[in-house]
Parts: sequence; C-alpha cells; structure tokens
Amino acid sequence: MSRTALRICPLCEATCGLTLTIEGTRVTGARGDRDDVFSKGFICPKGASFGAVDGDPDRLRTPLVRQDGELREATWQEAFDAVAAGIRPVVERYGPHAVGVVLGNPNVHTVAGALYPPVLLAGLGTRSLFTASTVDQMPKHVSSGLLFGDANAIPVPDLDHTNHLLLIGANPLESNGSLCTAPDFPGKLRALKARGGTLTVIDPRRTRTAKLADRHVAIRPGTDALLLAAMAQVLFEEGLVDLGELAEHVQGVDELRSAVRDFTPEAVAGACDVEAAVTRALARELSAAPTAAVYGRIGSCTVPYGTLASWLVDVLNILTGNLDRPGGALFPQAATDRTPRPAGPGRGFALGRWHSRVSGHPEAKGELPLSALAEEIDTATQEGEPIRALIAVAANPVLSAPDGDRLDKALDSLDFMVSVDPYLNETSRHAHVVLPPPPPSQSPHHDFAFNTLAVRNQARYTRPAVPLEPGRMAESEILARLTLAATGMHGADPSAVDDLVVGQTLGKAVKEPHSPVYGRDPQELAARLTGDTGPERRLDMMLRLGPYGDGFGARPDGLSLARLLDHPHGIDLGPLRPRLPQPLKTRSGRIELLPGPIVDDLPRLRGALAERPAELVLVGRRHLRSNNSWMHNVPALTGGTNRCTLHIHPEDAERLGVRDGAAVRVKGAGGEVTAPAEVTDGVRRGVVSLPHGWGHDRPGTRLSHASADPGVNVNQLLDGSLLDPLSGNAVLNGVPVEVTALAAVTETHAPVT
Repeated sequence: MSRTALRICPLCEATCGLTLTIEGTRVTGARGDRDDVFSKGFICPKGASFGAVDGDPDRLRTPLVRQDGELREATWQEAFDAVAAGIRPVVERYGPHAVGVVLGNPNVHTVAGALYPPVLLAGLGTRSLFTASTVDQMPKHVSSGLLFGDANAIPVPDLDHTNHLLLIGANPLESNGSLCTAPDFPGKLRALKARGGTLTVIDPRRTRTAKLADRHVAIRPGTDALLLAAMAQVLFEEGLVDLGELAEHVQGVDELRSAVRDFTPEAVAGACDVEAAVTRALARELSAAPTAAVYGRIGSCTVPYGTLASWLVDVLNILTGNLDRPGGALFPQAATDRTPRPAGPGRGFALGRWHSRVSGHPEAKGELPLSALAEEIDTATQEGEPIRALIAVAANPVLSAPDGDRLDKALDSLDFMVSVDPYLNETSRHAHVVLPPPPPSQSPHHDFAFNTLAVRNQARYTRPAVPLEPGRMAESEILARLTLAATGMHGADPSAVDDLVVGQTLGKAVKEPHSPVYGRDPQELAARLTGDTGPERRLDMMLRLGPYGDGFGARPDGLSLARLLDHPHGIDLGPLRPRLPQPLKTRSGRIELLPGPIVDDLPRLRGALAERPAELVLVGRRHLRSNNSWMHNVPALTGGTNRCTLHIHPEDAERLGVRDGAAVRVKGAGGEVTAPAEVTDGVRRGVVSLPHGWGHDRPGTRLSHASADPGVNVNQLLDGSLLDPLSGNAVLNGVPVEVTALAAVTETHAPVT
C-alpha cells in the first residue's frame, strides 16, 4: 500500500517542497507540495526525479575499507577503526595542517553537512581547508566581507517586488538560481515582465534566461567588472547617484568616484565588445527604474576579476539607493541565524591571515584555493609539511577542480584518505575508507545555508520520509563518529559531539546581554531542548535563540522545533525587510564602499583595458537536469539537451572547418579533451562552451550509467594557475583555448604515399 510524505528537495538551491509517494520503503513518485509556504507546488525535473536519485542502485550501502590495495566491504566499526588508525598518526607526527579537509557542494544541502564539519575542523585545528566555494562563489563572500564586514551577508534581489532586474553571468531558468534561493525563479521573472518590469541579461551565451530578457548584452567573457565599473562611472558622470536612505550608512562615495573615473564606456568598449551607448543605457535604465536590483552569479565570479565584479554588483545597488529596500537587494533573515546583536562597529573582515604552503595563496574566509590542493599534496617545500592525509566530505575535486589529472595522481600518493560519499566516484576511488551516507529519503532536512539567501523569510523542516534501512547509519552519526575518530576521541558516544556544541552555544548565549536567555542557567536550558536526535536538539536550540525564536519561553509565540513540526508545510515569516545597519560588522559600523584590498586590485583591472582579447575563449554552462557532477548516473536526468558537447558559433565553426556533430580537439593550458561539436548561434563569436561536471571515464568507479556516456572534464583544460587573487577563486570562464577539427588533424599527419 502506498503512502505520501513531505520532503524538502535537496537537489538544488531552490529548496522546493515535495510530496513523495512511497511504496514500502521505496520512493515511487514526487510532485510539488502545493501547500508549501515557499515553493507553492513548483517542481523542476530534478525534483520530479527524486525517486530515481534516491534509489540509484549504484549508491553504496556499506562502508568500504582498503585491504591489500582493494576497497572491500567492511563493518562500520572496522571503518572507523581504520579512520582513527589513519588520521591520528599523521596529526601526531606531522601536525594538524598535514591533514587536509575538502568539503563539496552537497554539504550545504544536508542537515549533517551543515552542522558537523565546523566541529571537525575546530577539533583538528587544521588550516588546510578546501571547499567548492573557490570554484564557485568565493568572490561574493569576499566582496561582502569587505563591504559589510561579514562574508555571509549577501544581499539578494527582491524578485517579487522589483521593477528592474539586471542579471550578469546568471542563468536561473536552467540553474534554478544560486546565492539567491527562489523556488520557481522562471515564474518570478515572467511575473516581473507581466507587471511591466524590465529584465536585462548580460551573458556571452543566449541562454534560456537571455531569450526571456527585454535586453540581452552578449559581453566578451571575463570583462564583467569593466562593464560594471563603466556603469558606475556613468552614474557619477551624469549625476545619477542617489543613495537615498542609505546615505547615513555609507562611507567612501567620493573616493569611489575617483577610483572609477578611468572606466568610461568608451574606454571599456573594446575590451567588453559592448558599445558605449549600450553601457550608458544600462546605467540610465538602472537609475531611472522605481526599484531595481543587480544580481551577478557564477559567470561573473569564475573570472580573473571575480571579486571586483561581485563588489561592483553591490556598488551599483548602493549608488542607485536600491540596497536594503523593497524591490531592490535585501539581506534575508534566516530562522537559525544567531540572535541579532545591536547595530554598531564589528570586527570587520580580514584576508590573508595565513597563506598556502607552496604558492603562498592568501586564505579567504578560512579557506585555501581548491586549485592549490594538488600542489599542497605533491610538492615538498621548506614551509611546513605537505598534506599527507585527506578527509573529503561530499567532494569530487578530481572533476570540479582544475587539472584533475594532477590531483588524481596526488591523491594516490597520500598516506591516508577517507571519503564520505554515497558513490565510488572519480575522487572517492582513491580513499582508504569510504563512508556512505543514506539516501535523502532516509534523512531529515532543513536548509541552514539557503535560508540565509532566500527571497522570502520562512522556516521548514521535514523528518526522514523513510526509516533507515538495516545496516545504514545516519549521516549525522557518520560525521560525528568521523569527528571523534579524527580528533583523538575514537570510541566516544557520538552524542558527545552534539552535547559539546549545545553546551558551548548556550554557555555563550547566557553571557550575551542582547540574548533572550541572558543570565539564565545553560544546563536548565539544555534540559528543555526537544527532538528525537542530536541534530534535532541543535535545530531546536538555534530556532529558539534565533531572530524569530521563543527564547526558551521569553517569547511564547516564537519559533521552536515543536512549532515547526506542527506546521509540516512550513511557517511563512514574511517578505524581506530593510535591516541596516544591524547586519554591518565593519570596523566603522558603516558600508565601506572602497575597502583597501579593492583599491589595491583596481590597477590590475585598469590594465585589462589594454589587453588584446584571445581569438577563442571557453565558458562553462549549466543544465536544468543536472547539478555539477552529482546526477549523471541517473538515466532520467541525462540525454536530450543535457549532453557534453562543445557549443561553437557557426562563423567560428566555418573558419575552423568544424562540422556539427563531428569530433573536435579542445586544448588549454592544462591539457586537451575531445568532444562532439554542436554548432549554434547560442554562443557569441569567439566563444565556445563545455558543460561542467562530466568526465566519468576513470577506472575504478562504480557509476554504471555515467561511465557509459562519460563526456569530458572541462576543468582538465585548466592548469590551476589562473586565480582571482583576492578570493583564490579558480578562473573557469574566459579562458583561452584552441579548437581543432579532428579531420584536419588526421589529414595533417597522414602518411605520404
């Protein structure tokens, strides 16, 4: 007999509510939850395929431990014994920094992935942290840190109320949005147009989002910061700057005017391949709109000037008075945020508190560039020990980081590696221990990270839709036991990790005068926590201490886990509201419009005005039915338009002798790949595009469907040397490449007869 259960979708950042159909313990269907307070029934192909993702037969069901060179099934006890025996000797002999930690994108899609890695890192004391952020959004964190004093204070566009939306490097009709959590992003864009608003898209590709736009500007890849700087220059030159109510919260306006003086529309036109008149029109339209928001994403982050572009996105929102006002870009307030502190100066944000051992890359937000992981393993220097042991949690850097071939070899040289992953993939195949979490139907869900980026304030929580199968271990217990094994507490009860966090958090809260529990007994508060598991108790604590919480009885109508469980479709907390100056944590207590690191990097951007563009450059692309390298093993989510092909403009194809469907060789600084060509005017001249996340052709994996149609790894074209210097983010877009028709290669090397 079938039944239904609610589940928040964990397969992209939109976090849509689902209604699952379950037969026994198997998910047989998924549809949108019409009563969900946030998504209201919307669903995309990934959500509709939840059952296929959940039930993938290639998912690992038991731990694997390497014995005599081979990974073999083992008990959980054997697996954690091996972790302790592998990690602790490295720490004791070489120090904590010899243990690297890699956190992949899926961590922010699970309860356990949000709650336990910070405890692991604190217990290890390692500075060798690498995450997917430095091949994605780190420039936005850095620019937010410099502007607002908090790397996680990221304003999002008020999609439901804005009159004018300018998107740069973003394709939400296919990505579902990123750093902007919005179920039915496509519907919100269509609603914007239906109410008479304007949508402008700046992108070198004519994406589905660009096709919907009122104006599409096909910019040359990598020049986003130049165009945005020119728009700021126009606002100053034409007297269009109007901070409105922001004026009292902003410093550095006059200095900014001087800093962007050289970036006139005429000066940037050649580099951007955007006519000066178009740039002026973009600035004037933005200024004239009753409300407006500028939103930049991965296309403007993964470029040589990613931090400057991310900074300029918010500069434009500030100069037009659209930051922190309805219809503009606002700071969300998540239910599990810390208790809001009184407005005032904070500690600010610092870069480069330590540096990578080999190339001296500065840390950003406590992280080193993922591009540097291979050299931190395989290169000896006088500056400390190489990484000798690695903990990878939901990470596949062999595909997601530049030069996967080098990293592939480096991973093989490690003394020890443990991977928390449901698959034996291109990275986890190197591990000495693989710890597989259960499928999403058997796990709870609350969006700790994405609610801080949501376009509407709300809170939702779903318990596991299906009980844990026999022999499975909850992801929270896996990560708790991993933490204990790696930090010298192997064998302790995993509840000790949650008890430690609860004790520390409540101990601090009762000492903070602005806290709702100031002066109370932390042990008494801990005893009042509800929940069936450690993660639920921690969620209850965070909700009750948070901005909407009940304060452990101080606000009877506030949030708690019990109240959230009483509302299975979620609790609506209202639209985004102005919050300044409370989110600011800069040393001045104001928005620091022109921070020092930005000033120091602007000469590099001025140098780009004179750079001669490469003949052919590479950009990536996303697809609605995939998310990085996660989902290529699910037949329902591959095929059709979701293929690993090289998009090339017809004029470039003709010039290079490339035929549609024929194989071409693409060569970059890091190597070369061969892929079928797809001739299309969906890319501008001088640009080719390969999708990210493919390349499932390495031996030793267990990805039966993905390996049957592996595609190629676009990141192998990169050697990892190109980084945005402020954030350490890899440059993945606007990279020079050479494309050769393979037929031409064959003719050139044909033997003479």
